[in-house]
Amino acid sequence: MDISLFLFVGFSCFLLINGNKVEDCDYLTDKTSFQSFQGQCTTRESTTYSTNTIQIVHGLVWAHSASYDLINWFGLDHALVPSEPFDAISCISGSATILPGDKPVILYTGVDANYNQVQNLATPKNESDPLLVEWVKYSGNPLMTPPDGVNGDNFRDPTTAWQGPDGTWKVVIGSYSNNQGMAILYKSQDFIHWTMHQDPLYLSSKTEMWECPDFFPVSINGTNGVDTSIENPSVRHVMKASFNSHDVYIVGTYVNEQERFLPDADLTGTSLDSRFDYGKFYASKSFFDGKKNRRILCAWVNESDSMEDDLKKGGSGLQSIPRQIWLDRNGKQLVQWPLEELNSLRDNEVYVYDKQLESGSVFEVSGITASQADIEIMFELPKLEEAEFIDASLVDPQLICDRQDASVTGKFGPFGLLALATKDLAEQTAIFFRIFQDHKDYKVLMCSDQKRSSLRNELDKTTYGAFVDIDPHREMVSLRTLIDHSIIESFGGKGRSVITTRVYPKLAINDEAHLFVFNNGSLSVRVSRLNAWSMNKAQITAGGKPKLYPRISRGRSKEYDP
Repeated sequence: MDISLFLFVGFSCFLLINGNKVEDCDYLTDKTSFQSFQGQCTTRESTTYSTNTIQIVHGLVWAHSASYDLINWFGLDHALVPSEPFDAISCISGSATILPGDKPVILYTGVDANYNQVQNLATPKNESDPLLVEWVKYSGNPLMTPPDGVNGDNFRDPTTAWQGPDGTWKVVIGSYSNNQGMAILYKSQDFIHWTMHQDPLYLSSKTEMWECPDFFPVSINGTNGVDTSIENPSVRHVMKASFNSHDVYIVGTYVNEQERFLPDADLTGTSLDSRFDYGKFYASKSFFDGKKNRRILCAWVNESDSMEDDLKKGGSGLQSIPRQIWLDRNGKQLVQWPLEELNSLRDNEVYVYDKQLESGSVFEVSGITASQADIEIMFELPKLEEAEFIDASLVDPQLICDRQDASVTGKFGPFGLLALATKDLAEQTAIFFRIFQDHKDYKVLMCSDQKRSSLRNELDKTTYGAFVDIDPHREMVSLRTLIDHSIIESFGGKGRSVITTRVYPKLAINDEAHLFVFNNGSLSVRVSRLNAWSMNKAQITAGGKPKLYPRISRGRSKEYDP
């Protein structure tokens, strides 16, 4: 029987397929609270996806969960807890790597008794255990300590290691020194003795401390993922860093012989940098799923309400829906899309075709559970030549979305969805587009407007925005939005731009939540196609024995004519 089990441990993910380890991903989160259909990432062949998330108990520990499908999860005992001088204060982030002979290992950052961040090694106590429940810390830890010129609290978050053509293992550590954020490169022949390379793999004076770096290859020939150690002309490389509340990345060329990463464009430390997600999405980690030849990405999504509310809920933060990630055909940016396994939770489909949206029109999408839904919608835009010209001085998409929110009428836009809304629209979260033109081409702006998301006042209601790199002359403007009570993940332009938000309605909750399609622009747009589903709850358990979950019926599709 071919079963995949994903293990999520603290910051690290493993894929196990029929008991064999394939790859890993890792992460940071204060205290993970799985939303009703949220999941995590990891892997090994039985296939189990194992995931470790950080929890605050006494210091940080690596909590441990597992899944057969990255959607339904069961909890296991903590994988790593502070216990030794080299991690006496906390076990924080790290990554897993599969060594020859199918041997999984974890490199993780420990905060030692002197509050210095050091890099440690852990191995499974029983490699034949398909869940890898118990881990043993290497007696010779720490393997890496802060180098000269680096403060003890600026040296953390080792990546998944990769192996060069000569067999040398390499890993990147996030750091900050001399007013430069950087990816420090270490090399080893045996995974025990590590030497710092003379130069960082990449550094930037425009950035802050690099947290949770990631470095991985992407194919130039399609959507399939590739193993982290692949180096050939058919791949580019991605360097990602977490800082200033964002996950920022650059695409470039990795020159193995010189141990240099040459980006197509340097980081700027501004809104011009490419991001995995333009909303709440941080400390992400990717891993290669060898079972399905895909690279999977997950991240920590923090709260937008008060600490007092977090204490009442008993948790703070959750993990994003796992996403497949690949290089766009233009070679300039990454594309993300929810994993296909998420579709198993779909139920009660409704659909709309060829619906004209005149200026000021709003219609409700009924027949689904609006507080927990999956919506895909395609917009056609006639008379594009009438689109308004963009102000050349405005380059920050978030600023444009904030100034021109869902209530401000333009020509093409705002048009899109009103999620988690009350019937009278007193509460609403608007995910919408605006179309502009300049003297050369068209600009597609995607916004997520939280200003009217709740009647409560003590919330973070930041509006987020991103440009979507599509030509509306050549393709329709598309949006996929996943709604799960307090989290909304929106994918514009078939995943070219993504915005994740946290919202906390006072009235638009559970059965009182509604979903609308709207057009507040002066020009009409057409809904070419809309498909929407209620989403069943995933099976999330805190502990106990693993269980194989049956595939949930998608339910019968029905037509809805508003």
